[in-house]
Amino acid sequence: MTKTHCPYCSLQCGMSLERAGRELEVQPWAEFPVNEGALCRKGWTATGLRGHRERLTTPLVRDRATGELRAAGWEEALDLVAGRLRDLRSSYGADAVAVFGGGGLTNEKAYQLGKLARVALGTSQVDYNGRWCMSSAASASNRAFGIDRGLPFPLADIEHTDVLVLVGSNLVETMPPAARHLDRLRENGGHVVVIDPRRTPTADRADTFLQPVPGTDLPIALGLLHLLDAAGAVDEEYVAARTTGWEDVRRAAASWWPERVERVTGVDAAQLRDMGTLLAGAAKVTVLTARGAEQHAQGTDTVLAWIDVALALGMPGRPNAGYGCLTGQGNGQGGREHGQKADQLPGYRMIDDPVAREHVARVWGVPVESVPGKGRSAYELLDALGTDGGPKALLVFGSNIVVSAPNATHVRSRLDDLDLLVVSDIVLSETAAIADVVLPVTQWAEETGTMTNLEGRVILRQQAVAPPEGVRSDLDVMAGLAARLGHDFATDPEEVFAELGRASAGGRADYSEITYDRIREEHGVFWAGPRLFAEAFAHDDGRARFVAVEHRGPAEPVDAAYPLHLTTGRVLAQYQSGAQTRRVRELPDDGPFVELHPMLAQRIGAYDGEPVVITTRRGELKAPARVVDTIRPDTVFVPFHWVGANRLTNDALDPSSRMPEFKVCACAVTMVVSRLGAGAPRTSTTDAPVEVRAKRASKPAQARA
Repeated sequence: MTKTHCPYCSLQCGMSLERAGRELEVQPWAEFPVNEGALCRKGWTATGLRGHRERLTTPLVRDRATGELRAAGWEEALDLVAGRLRDLRSSYGADAVAVFGGGGLTNEKAYQLGKLARVALGTSQVDYNGRWCMSSAASASNRAFGIDRGLPFPLADIEHTDVLVLVGSNLVETMPPAARHLDRLRENGGHVVVIDPRRTPTADRADTFLQPVPGTDLPIALGLLHLLDAAGAVDEEYVAARTTGWEDVRRAAASWWPERVERVTGVDAAQLRDMGTLLAGAAKVTVLTARGAEQHAQGTDTVLAWIDVALALGMPGRPNAGYGCLTGQGNGQGGREHGQKADQLPGYRMIDDPVAREHVARVWGVPVESVPGKGRSAYELLDALGTDGGPKALLVFGSNIVVSAPNATHVRSRLDDLDLLVVSDIVLSETAAIADVVLPVTQWAEETGTMTNLEGRVILRQQAVAPPEGVRSDLDVMAGLAARLGHDFATDPEEVFAELGRASAGGRADYSEITYDRIREEHGVFWAGPRLFAEAFAHDDGRARFVAVEHRGPAEPVDAAYPLHLTTGRVLAQYQSGAQTRRVRELPDDGPFVELHPMLAQRIGAYDGEPVVITTRRGELKAPARVVDTIRPDTVFVPFHWVGANRLTNDALDPSSRMPEFKVCACAVTMVVSRLGAGAPRTSTTDAPVEVRAKRASKPAQARA
């Protein structure tokens, strides 16, 4: 039996893998504290890709004569890739080659990928899909606290808070084993507040539910700051002793009285006042944000506003209270700490810091002047592919860009303009299917490596079975390419982790004292300890920063042509782009749908289960309607696990985090055809038909995350 961890979300639930004949079975690991043996349906079925008929087991190379992918040997494939990379660098310079990573890669792979880009390829053009996960919360936390760790305390601490505020999170469906903490909190007499445009299963477990217009979480925070200040509920002693900047925030919040908040957000002023009273009277308050609040062109400011609320109440650094972010991807935390982001080096060092560059160059054994500077962020990198002055080649590890990128039709056109696209994956994902070279790599149960979960707990995934013949690890792939370019890279994950420790030593995320043996003995090791900020924040003066922000609204407001708000998110049975979960037969795959309110369905003549077309300025999607009374009448929801949803989303970027605005854009919805077969299709701008045709969906509302 092998102790390891789930391959999906940032909980990184502990599990045991046991052989049963030729099968590999998932068993509980009750001692691991994050999930105590519990798993969601994705975790219990995590071995479903083992032996799958679509599993890649040989490299594929696109035949120039036929345009089809054909089987190739590893030496041929790696020689081809290295040769074309050399040619492109010689013709256009080092930045003609780009690297795109993923938030599901182990710490060892994330570290080695950044090193591959900057040492073997010499390119500044490296970033990863975690930029689209919690980068806005990371940007805000660095600014407010001086450090970015999703949760600066163990997740179980929320059981003992008095009031928990969840902003844009549906953890009951996106992280089901974490739902136990909500139940225990309420059993302990605590109060749960959920803020979401959709009444999700998480909202059903809440004591207070606020249902704002998408993209208006920030004014709610400003309204609460206004109320707390007016009520004398600001912890003035804490503010004076441990923070700076409160007076600017006080002035910014002064104009956000409850009635103004109601006009902007749709949240009733009386509800806001009740919530203000609740927070003012609580000894311990915890605020958690997630993608619903963060994936906006103003996501960083939104998170800062909610951090301001927590600071005004005097909560960060106190036991069982404070602010945190619910990281999404499996290694969303560690993946951004060790160098696969355009602006960072290992240890969460910034790439433009001369001291950081000198330290990392010394560990790498290269001249400091050879380490490239800051490159393009994830979407900006993809937007530049194939253009004059942009990268001509892209290496992709652990990401399915065709499905997951915003404004995906445009991104697909950029991929098509490349001279070379190389994808490492376990199956022929939508991105791998258009690649010039596809490299088959190991999946989670076939390799060893560390991950860092949402708490900052470094855990160890341990190899349980040998990979299929012909499959190599990502570390082997990187080493093979590096060797052909004149560099020697390690392939043993423990050796790579030790080097990562040396490179991160002294950085914000210092792993230098963590070893595989310690992780095994302690069920994971928290970098910087399990709880932060008790004595001081990470700024030089030890104080947290209040930051005054103002509401700008979505980058693309609704108008007569596109009168509805579109928001996207996850569903219970699927994960991220669905490349893995859509291939696990035990997980239901109903395909995309358009969730809309009965009032909207009535207005356009739509029936539950029948097709509608949702249109934005970037594209359209035809999918069945799911008519539910759990969503706002002015809002529609589409899950993003299938091709189509992100053809609709807006690529407007947050100026600080460079996060795209996945969570809101303007759209219109059209009925494809009337059940009665008469008349032209109605759209979301037409008058309501006389007959009421909408009904409540038989399926539960799904996840916004």
